[in-house]
Amino acid sequence: MPPRVAWITVAPVKGLALLHLESVRLELFGVRENRRFYLIGEDGRLLNGKHLAPLVQIRAEWDEAAGTLALGFPDGNILAGEIELGDAVSTSFYGRREVEGRLVVGPWSDAISSFVGRRLSLVQPRELGAAVDRAGGPVTILSTASLEALREAAGIAEPIDARRFRMLFGVEGVGPHEEDSWLGRVVRFGEAEVEVRGNTGRCLVTSRHPDSGARNLPTLDVLAEYRGDLETTERLAFGVWAAVTEPGVVRLGDPVVP
Repeated sequence: MPPRVAWITVAPVKGLALLHLESVRLELFGVRENRRFYLIGEDGRLLNGKHLAPLVQIRAEWDEAAGTLALGFPDGNILAGEIELGDAVSTSFYGRREVEGRLVVGPWSDAISSFVGRRLSLVQPRELGAAVDRAGGPVTILSTASLEALREAAGIAEPIDARRFRMLFGVEGVGPHEEDSWLGRVVRFGEAEVEVRGNTGRCLVTSRHPDSGARNLPTLDVLAEYRGDLETTERLAFGVWAAVTEPGVVRLGDPVVP
């Protein structure tokens, strides 16, 4: 099978459940619907599923043109409507950069806070693409063969759910960790092109079940065991990240051509 796009996932609110899409348009800043909002605590610090596991049980849908957000909760309740922006805030993203945004006023923060049991505030960054993990690297890529290699290394029978790793694109039709060899290369995804610039370091959130948030797989221990001695741009790397060099539409099943 020639390499092709196996999945496309986005999270309109950073840390909440992933949405599976049939297609996206890659812009220089990434995907318009991806990480359009983020959450902060009372101290102003960035928070996500690593800190608050239940967040993955909330599904968010965002319509940029209409300015409407919908939050779906596990009990079936849906909070939907137009958003309104309030005070300006500045948030440190992993100590590497400051992201300027505005607080979202209205019922959104209260609803999320009530669900997780901790006071949170919903923020919309001023710039599109500002809330992705790596500045200038809004595209993340992981192969299905790498997931299978991780399964074998973990010594488990059931497939590993790709959602644990929260990557934009999955690729099938390549060998295990073949995406690592794309560093420094331009790769075509459908109508778009990206330049792969680094390995994606992993954190504790990957150990959590993507539906419940419960920790049930020691992914970091497994990665340290079989990939810990590799030379990578980030520690405990699994998958790669890239910058967009040519915007365009990417669809499920599109060819992936390094």
